[in-house]
Amino acid sequence: MKFSVRQIDLFERDVRLRMPFRFGIVTLTQAPQAFARVRIRLENGAEAEGAAAEMMVPKWFDKDPGLSNEENIEQLRASLALAKGAYGAGANTAFGHFQAHYRDQIERAGGKDLNALVACYGPALIDRALADALCRGLGVSFYDAVRRNLLGLELPPAFLESLKPASHIAARHTVGLLDPISATEQRVDDGLPETLDEVVARYGHRWFKLKVGGDVRSDVERLAAIGAVLDRLPEYHATLDGNEQYESVDGALELWKRMKAEARLRRLVASVVFIEQPIKRQSALSADVSALAREKPVIIDESDDTLDAFARAKSLGYRGVSSKTCKGFYKSIINAARCADWGKGYFMSGEDLTVQAGLALQQDLALVSLLGITHVERNGHHYVNGMAGIPAHEQDAFLHAHPDLYERSHGAVRLRITKGQVSIGSLACAGYASGALPDWNHLREMKIK
Repeated sequence: MKFSVRQIDLFERDVRLRMPFRFGIVTLTQAPQAFARVRIRLENGAEAEGAAAEMMVPKWFDKDPGLSNEENIEQLRASLALAKGAYGAGANTAFGHFQAHYRDQIERAGGKDLNALVACYGPALIDRALADALCRGLGVSFYDAVRRNLLGLELPPAFLESLKPASHIAARHTVGLLDPISATEQRVDDGLPETLDEVVARYGHRWFKLKVGGDVRSDVERLAAIGAVLDRLPEYHATLDGNEQYESVDGALELWKRMKAEARLRRLVASVVFIEQPIKRQSALSADVSALAREKPVIIDESDDTLDAFARAKSLGYRGVSSKTCKGFYKSIINAARCADWGKGYFMSGEDLTVQAGLALQQDLALVSLLGITHVERNGHHYVNGMAGIPAHEQDAFLHAHPDLYERSHGAVRLRITKGQVSIGSLACAGYASGALPDWNHLREMKIK
């Protein structure tokens, strides 16, 4: 189904965290959320509006310590500006619009000293908004649009038709590097859980994502403290996130060997299902990781910067790749098709970028569910009190449109997690999981320097 792009508007809104989130080399306390609003014209002359949202998180897309957080955010604004300027020429399918500008976007971004991961951010947001507009214009769900290939994907019809979304998905809780485990000296005291103990009691998680910091001794001690809490559960599963903190595969392998040697980590080690990119991106795709992968499957995350990155990683022993809407949902679908083609042992994971309640959360959940991923990292609800700070009528609209997904508690509409599970049946609505839209009057227009 072809359409032309009539208009693209970019907005943002500040998000303040209720507690600091340490991952990699940054401690996040606040960041803006970007919004895209698009208008398209279908072949029959009808017009439709669509939208998408994504956090602009510093020190993930570009971890250059010489850049400030604000400079990182300006990079993402620049990526959005480049994409906005490109998506306007002629009629095409949704995937066709992406494909027509993908390589030029990376080239133009390179001319502005933006890496490929930054370059992908702009199209990732706009592509979701265009898909939302198309689905709304046709009165179909995102699930139907993909399965019936209304987006124009160049993938086998049998693969697309095989995709089946679920009504529930497990939320994998992130344990950040600063998160208190069983006690904390400085409490937020807003009634929401703060320690890992409290999180487990409140949400009933059975899936966990454990951050490590690159120092073997410190990492082992912190993991032992985490294990002391998780081992009280009847069962649990975990993933280990290196966040590029190790210089080489040898460092990551040394961590794993030390973990295996610790009797107090025996159960935690057995619970780990995969290791997420432990090696810095500068060398992650230049050295074989097979020795580590023989212990546990290893996936790429930050190194998944171009459409061919997963294929290159496969030859080095990596077995999986993350799905993150900030990297582009077409990339996720293409990588899922690769996993299906390559066979048993290759897989996708669902990861987070402090995704916020509303469009960003809904579109990410719809994507990973459709791809058959059964658990997804969720941390935005933990570090931010849901839709607090958003106008009450906007919160009400999202709660009314997705009553299974949200609840009202602690002064805001928030993600509902029950026994570690998130209900997502309402995402099968017309549009890209968008039963409600932001109040554009309460967002500020994005300014590009």
